[in-house]
Amino acid sequence: MKEMILRDRTKRFALQIIRTSAAIPKTADAQVLGKQLLRSGTSVGANYREAYRGRSKAEFIAKCGDSLRELEETAYWLELLVEAKIVPAEALAISMQECDELIAIFVTISKRSKDIS
Repeated sequence: MKEMILRDRTKRFALQIIRTSAAIPKTADAQVLGKQLLRSGTSVGANYREAYRGRSKAEFIAKCGDSLRELEETAYWLELLVEAKIVPAEALAISMQECDELIAIFVTISKRSKDIS
């Protein structure tokens, strides 16, 4: 059941990132960052779905690691959008918070999975 909750949560996060990227200004620099954000933010859930259906414990761990890396990258793009003053921090606060919470979840999954194997 927890797996389904995380599947739904990563999908909602992807949808949130899609809406965020659609609202990014149409300047060249903003669009480059927005495309990177869109790519990494939507990859989180795709990688988790692959992990969930993994054929082995090692594959599960590897795919969860991929999700974690994509989350870290997403956090980076969100930070750049704010620090470059392309998007106000308030507009990205919810996405940034969810990204941080998902990072914590995937770090825990990664640590626990490695301890069990």
